[in-house]
Amino acid sequence: MLMIAAAIMLGLAAFGASIGNALVYSRYLEGMVRQPEAKLFGPMVLGIAFVEALPVISVAFGIMVLFGILGK
Repeated sequence: MLMIAAAIMLGLAAFGASIGNALVYSRYLEGMVRQPEAKLFGPMVLGIAFVEALPVISVAFGIMVLFGILGK
């Protein structure tokens, strides 16, 4: 049962990160089209870093569940 929980956790983390990254990057492209002279690359990288933080934490918990550190 823990294997299924870890697989669901890792799969949903990857799915959520891909959706979040797509939304951040699409808004970045919209902003670049509207104002090409704006410096938007830094905030875009920061936004992607914030979006990627939760899946990294979820992967860590998934690995802990897989190896039995959690869930006993």
